Amino acid sequence: MQINILGIRHHGAGSARKVKAALEKFQPDVVLIEGPPDAEQTLEWVSNAEMNPPVALLIYVPDEPHRASFYPFAEFSPEWQAMKYAQNQHVPIRFMDLPLTHKLAILKEMEVEGVSETSNNDKKASEDEKTLPEVEGDPVDGDPVDGDPIKEPASHLIAKYPLDYLAEAAGYDDHELWWEHWFEQRQTDEEAFEAIMEAMQALREQFPDPKNHIEILREAYMRKVIRTAQKDGFQKIAVVCGAWHAPALAAIPPPKQDDELLKKLPKIKVDCTWIPWTYDRLTFESGYGAGINSPGWYQHLWDSPTDNGALWLSKVARLFREKQMDISVAHVIEGVRLAESLAAIRHLPKVGLYELNEATQTVLCFGESVMMELIRKELIVSNRMGSVPSGAPKVPLQLDLEKAQKKLRMKVTPEKTDLILDLRENTDLERSKLLHRLNLLGIPWAENEDVSGKGTFKEKWSLKWQPELVVKTIEMGIWGNTIEEATTKFVMDSTEKSNALAQVSELINKAIPADLPKVTAALIDKINALAALTGDMLQLMKALPPLAYVSRYGNVRKTDLTMLQGVVNGLITRVCIGLPPACYSLDAEAAMEFFGQISQVNQAISLIQSEEQTHDWQNSLRQLADSEQINGLIVGCATRLLFDAKAFAPAESATRLSKALSSEPNSAATWLEGFLKGSGMILLLDDTLWNILYGWVKTLNTTVFLEILPLLRRTFSNFSTVERRKMGEKAKTQSSGQTQKSTVNNEESEFDIARAEKALAVVKMLLGIPN
Repeated sequence: MQINILGIRHHGAGSARKVKAALEKFQPDVVLIEGPPDAEQTLEWVSNAEMNPPVALLIYVPDEPHRASFYPFAEFSPEWQAMKYAQNQHVPIRFMDLPLTHKLAILKEMEVEGVSETSNNDKKASEDEKTLPEVEGDPVDGDPVDGDPIKEPASHLIAKYPLDYLAEAAGYDDHELWWEHWFEQRQTDEEAFEAIMEAMQALREQFPDPKNHIEILREAYMRKVIRTAQKDGFQKIAVVCGAWHAPALAAIPPPKQDDELLKKLPKIKVDCTWIPWTYDRLTFESGYGAGINSPGWYQHLWDSPTDNGALWLSKVARLFREKQMDISVAHVIEGVRLAESLAAIRHLPKVGLYELNEATQTVLCFGESVMMELIRKELIVSNRMGSVPSGAPKVPLQLDLEKAQKKLRMKVTPEKTDLILDLRENTDLERSKLLHRLNLLGIPWAENEDVSGKGTFKEKWSLKWQPELVVKTIEMGIWGNTIEEATTKFVMDSTEKSNALAQVSELINKAIPADLPKVTAALIDKINALAALTGDMLQLMKALPPLAYVSRYGNVRKTDLTMLQGVVNGLITRVCIGLPPACYSLDAEAAMEFFGQISQVNQAISLIQSEEQTHDWQNSLRQLADSEQINGLIVGCATRLLFDAKAFAPAESATRLSKALSSEPNSAATWLEGFLKGSGMILLLDDTLWNILYGWVKTLNTTVFLEILPLLRRTFSNFSTVERRKMGEKAKTQSSGQTQKSTVNNEESEFDIARAEKALAVVKMLLGIPN
């Protein structure tokens, strides 16, 4: 009986190629792979023609989908090549890692008990208190991401990788570079696995980790699977595992100790499926502990193992040409020569990515580093996204989403893409409904952005698909089997649980574009009930803007907003009546909060465009502007809003400004802040407003001006540097009387109307305009 242990790095072209060659030479009866036994029933999909890596096994708890683990595979992953070999040769495959049914249950118990694990050889970090996801592994032996893969790398938990010592012994500062040069780039090396075994054995002896309970259990289970394969009569057993585990599997001890460790482990029900993965999620930067720096480069090494750099630099040149940069064949040839020379000087067996990057920056980028970031994103990392067979196991909600994406011709891509929708077109309207519903479900495939132009029939979205959105889709599957059903039930539940008027108003603002009639009716009833019970003016004011905005969708989306408009009218009436009394005796913090809400309500009422409601609102603002017992910030704000609406003439606004600034300094400062806050650019463009302030300043004598100067500085400090500079230039120009002059050749000159009239006849003739 023979056992051939192949200790590998989880992602690497050299590792994958060596495993493939070793299996072809060894010709095993069974292949044991470090992977989740819970997912063995899904291995049949590996050989499906529609399965294109990168892909990942997703194992999750059906009742708590946020408890999940991803096992990513690229084409250059050794485990993927081992699976492909076994299936092509009709050799049985068995996964041998600790089943997730146990591991996720253990992690859940640890979460309840407030326990966490760290290890010299693993990177682990908690995402939040709700789950206990891990980012595990080192560059040679890493494990999949448990839970949400988007998190910061936990490198701060580890002072030094054990591999760093081997790299230093070989004269390298970077263990990644050492591993790539001496393992990934070497084409054939029959003794590589023996050398890795010896090196890992030495490191494990030097850096033992007896306290890492899960790692101990994992290796015990791996040995149990090997023993089972032996009992089943297999004579040639191939084991593909992370290099760190290899020494622990080389000598199989009696089963008693391992059986004792694995006895009575907690269990939890899990399901599994295949999902598309992306290369950027294979990187260290994504938080994946077994990640690599350059998946796109490794794919190139896998596709073109004998490339001396010419093919790679040709890809770089093609990329630059797509970006309208002039790159010739001569640049590529010279770049290859430089890369080969650098490799020779460094005594390397072949050109590597470091040499090619240096040659690219020197020759193709002309010494500039700016374009290297483009190369890193597009080629070294790559935006490649895999695909899985349409028949692979999926929850109904996921199937409905994919069906909608296909029907509406919405491409799923990891790249950020912009989508502008015309809501007058049926297809675009359906796309809009889908995206709004997904956002309500907390599946943020797309972000709604501001769109230029007038009208409510346009929307702009920024789309970017990420693999973890599949987990969120599975999680929301408990609410229904279709997107519409799940969104309706989820929002209805949120409505019942919410007792905040502003929150419910914001919810209806999101629900109406999603075209959920039942939800809209329930939300309107909830708003009516909450509004009738609340006497909090801020709550009423916060509720109004979202509801006013919703009315913009009535014509395009054909939504009946009669009931909603009644709610809005009632809120406006209550705000107009109750606002002035609510503003008495406010402290500075409360006044600032009211200030913000007054501005929002003013915009909302302007949006509704009702003369009666505008009149009531302006009467309320007049009461604020006339009061001497209300905080100056609110009085100044009310005065400014009435001036903007032309309810106050410029002369009256100037009088009120002068009166306010002649009062006690602190009151004057808050009044001026309320009058001008957020108006830097408007002050520059609105000559009437400018002249009010400028004319008032001109009336001040030197003594008074110096007294109020700190107040002016306080107000103007809220403007940007550019705005303050332009205000200074405008004031300087106006004070010197140069507004009617222009500068030609750095000399001031009056505009010569007579000369212009002489040219006018010629211009008319050229334009075909009769005299």
